[in-house]
Amino acid sequence: MKQPAIFIMASKRNGTLYAGVTSNLSQRVFQHKEGLTPGFTTKYGCKMLVYYELYEDMATAIAREKQIKGRSRLKKLMLIDRFNPEWRDLYLDLA
Repeated sequence: MKQPAIFIMASKRNGTLYAGVTSNLSQRVFQHKEGLTPGFTTKYGCKMLVYYELYEDMATAIAREKQIKGRSRLKKLMLIDRFNPEWRDLYLDLA
């Protein structure tokens, strides 16, 4: 199902973070979890979906992704803590 979304993957609680944007969240997270896309998430083991937001259009999602990427690490951690205080892997919730 196509729906624009932004997401944050983590290597572990308070570990390495990766923020991204996609039109198919479950597919994209699966690719990161399985290491199917070489790059940052594979190199640093970012396999946990710890945060996401869904949007109606891609332009809004991209603007939000840029906003999140421009924030400090502390602000990203606070965002995750409010949304997902236990740092659960939210991938299974997507089904």
